[in-house]
Amino acid sequence: MSPGRGTGSRWYGFYGPRPFCAQKRENKGKKWNKTGNGGKKMEQNVVLEMRDISKNFTGVRALSHVDFTLRKGEIHALMGENGAGKSTLIKVLTGVHEFESGSIHMNGENKDIINHSPQEAQANGISTVYQEVNLCPNLTVAENLFIGREPRNKVGMINWKEMNARSAKLLESLNINVPPTQMLDECSVAIQQMIAIARAVDMKCKVLILDEPTSSLDDEEVEKLFVLMRRLREEGVGIIFVTHFLEQVYAVCDRITVLRNGELVGEYETKDLPRVMLVAKMMGKDFDDLADIKGDRKDKKVFSETPVIEAEGIGHKGTIRPFDLKINKGEVIGLTGLLGSGRSELVRSIYGADKADSGTLKVNGKEVKINSPLDAMKLGMAYLPEDRKAEGIIADLSVRENIIIAMQAKKGMFHPMSRKEMEEAADKYIDMLQIKTASRETPIKSLSGGNQQKVILGRWLLTNPEYLILDEPTRGIDIGTKTEIQKIVLDLADQGMAVTFISSEVEEMLRTCSRMAVLRDGEKVGELEESELSQSNIMKAIAGGDDKNE
Repeated sequence: MSPGRGTGSRWYGFYGPRPFCAQKRENKGKKWNKTGNGGKKMEQNVVLEMRDISKNFTGVRALSHVDFTLRKGEIHALMGENGAGKSTLIKVLTGVHEFESGSIHMNGENKDIINHSPQEAQANGISTVYQEVNLCPNLTVAENLFIGREPRNKVGMINWKEMNARSAKLLESLNINVPPTQMLDECSVAIQQMIAIARAVDMKCKVLILDEPTSSLDDEEVEKLFVLMRRLREEGVGIIFVTHFLEQVYAVCDRITVLRNGELVGEYETKDLPRVMLVAKMMGKDFDDLADIKGDRKDKKVFSETPVIEAEGIGHKGTIRPFDLKINKGEVIGLTGLLGSGRSELVRSIYGADKADSGTLKVNGKEVKINSPLDAMKLGMAYLPEDRKAEGIIADLSVRENIIIAMQAKKGMFHPMSRKEMEEAADKYIDMLQIKTASRETPIKSLSGGNQQKVILGRWLLTNPEYLILDEPTRGIDIGTKTEIQKIVLDLADQGMAVTFISSEVEEMLRTCSRMAVLRDGEKVGELEESELSQSNIMKAIAGGDDKNE
């Protein structure tokens, strides 16, 4: 399948500065050329242009007429929430996916580039460094730098002396302080990423894609990476920087392109796009024109001031910075922030899924140590994870088995539940949660996503928890089932259960939560009381930043 040529630019903006790509579609069907966009002369320093890119997966639209422009010597942030199309656009560019329509051009040349593999993309000057470094840990630094292109002597043997010398020179030129003979698995993640970048630079890349390179780095390592990125920018390399960290975008990026739901929102100069505007564009909300959804909330009993969970300085290195959080009996506290802000990491550190390495935790006023999720379960906690397919359901087991499995784990292997107890428990929650299933013995994989989610919720309610963690409990399910789950959450709070609720949908959080903690870049940065809860306040809190970018 050969993608068609570009058909001009498209912008789905909201407000604020007019993007560079905000051209009308009057050129649809015209052949791309160096003076495209209605005869206007193209910028001379463009290294990459993607025009009118569309991609579908079995009828699901992943990209719709997306444009992207990268200039020489710039760091360009590619931003968007989960499912926005960032990864798909990169995979189209690097040859992992084919695309149905559109065109890709390098260096302003009137010639389509169609990469059929990452290797072909690399040959065309496009290199990618991922969060999970794709190198060989059992080889030396020099071997990783030159793997597949090792210098050879006259008889075809690897010239180790030359390879190590060239590696040392390359590393020195980029201020990467590591011996070329050191094994890669002895290097930090940050150094491994820099080595991957050095390899790309030595292969004369013109476009360097950094896909979430800072997610596993501490502040000092991030700054070292930024120093290298700025140096490459000065040398004319165009860098595409994919990240969820707003602070990092404003620290190092020249321009920002925002995608949402597979469509282009716009391209902006970083200095012209305030943080709160960026958040609004990513989330698809115009906070100057808010709908009054506060009235949709169910009247709830006033929650008590009796704390169930008290976290002080709890943190997990590499995922969530130390935080304080108190959750009261009968309260629904929301965790809000962009994807990657640390919402899931915070609750995982409380629940023991990621064992906290700092701070203290009290449950019902008593200090406790949680080394594993089983410890948390025995203390009256329950956790519905974000990814129900990977971490929630056990696909080949029945509805009954999926419902009782947590209770059986809590009771222990020496106290097995009887078949009658299992069936009664399954029937109780199938009826209570209105789970649509042919029978309790139906394999859970046969159920819809919403009903699978209800089964997992029933699993945890069976353990009679005092504290319930719900991480994206309504993602990917229909609006009717979403409303049912929201009502269940409010009913549980009315009965005295403490709940932490995480959702990417602001309206859902406003309908459900009595208070919200705000997270940004792996850190809890504030809280909003019920009287302060609005889309406007939430987005401003998520954006943060200094006066310059507010």
